[in-house]
Amino acid sequence: MSETTVAEAITRIYESLQAENTDLDLHIATLKAALSREGVKEAVFDPAKLAQNNRSGRKLMQAYFRQRGVTVKFAGA
Repeated sequence: MSETTVAEAITRIYESLQAENTDLDLHIATLKAALSREGVKEAVFDPAKLAQNNRSGRKLMQAYFRQRGVTVKFAGA
């Protein structure tokens, strides 16, 4: 079984967010492992692909991911 890349993990998180956060914690853990393997310090998300693309939604997402050990940034922000 091949290891998931950061890009693949982020895609799965977008899908999870669209599916009412189904398996979100699992995908965050996968993303955290991929970031570590690739030596990347933060995950960059496209705000246009988020279910709640407003300041409140982005801050909530950052806080939720931060609690799980992942730093989130937004493209163009």
